[in-house]
Amino acid sequence: MTRRNLILLATGGSLALLLGAFGFQYLGGLAPCKLCLWQRWPHGAAILIGALALATRGPALPLLGGLAALSTAAIGAYHTGVERKLWAGPSSCTGDGGALSGLSGGDLLNFDAPTNIVMCDVIPWELFGLSMASYNTLISALLVLFWLMASRAR
Repeated sequence: MTRRNLILLATGGSLALLLGAFGFQYLGGLAPCKLCLWQRWPHGAAILIGALALATRGPALPLLGGLAALSTAAIGAYHTGVERKLWAGPSSCTGDGGALSGLSGGDLLNFDAPTNIVMCDVIPWELFGLSMASYNTLISALLVLFWLMASRAR
């Protein structure tokens, strides 16, 4: 496979994952949690890097694209562990509500508090036992390989 085709495949993979995430959000009504949003940024970077890599030569930009794909794969793996309760996630989007016992009546009636927090440790959708974060991890790991192959191709 040529360098150009590998870059197009890796860039297109990130674009497809981003479009899928936005589709689930805007067409499917599944609001993203904080970790879901963090997984999107490296895909955006990989798309920009891919556009630049198509216009230049050398291994630097494909390696940078691989780093972007590796970043989102790592965030996805972390998120999968949070969803499966293997480790704690960010306190701003995980928990069981046990902290309610420490709130006063005024705190509970505070209408300025955020009401639209999406929990990072809840799996809103899964297919074959894998969540969206899990699919992002697996597909992004494959994209890392495409980027690495592109960095070595002529």
